[in-house]
Amino acid sequence: MDRFIMQHDAAQVTGIRALGWLAAQDELFDAFLASSGADVAQVRAAAADPAFLCAVLDFLSQRDDWVLDCAAALGVAPQEIGLARAVLGGRGGMHWT
Repeated sequence: MDRFIMQHDAAQVTGIRALGWLAAQDELFDAFLASSGADVAQVRAAAADPAFLCAVLDFLSQRDDWVLDCAAALGVAPQEIGLARAVLGGRGGMHWT
């Protein structure tokens, strides 16, 4: 995949895969649930929603080690996590600061 271009479908797949990884990390997933206010049923219902996937990727992006661990588990470059977030968030979600 070109390192500067990601289609929306690929970004959504990355977000869903990141959510799957997050759900397998018990303590981290509990922290996500607590910070998001969602429960497991709500996570399942929102798993394909781009806005929800942005929240997942934002949560993971709080710490470099979470991004690195997730990317390694998914077999992607760590930059793909941020790129997926930018694509899913649309133009309004991209910023350069």
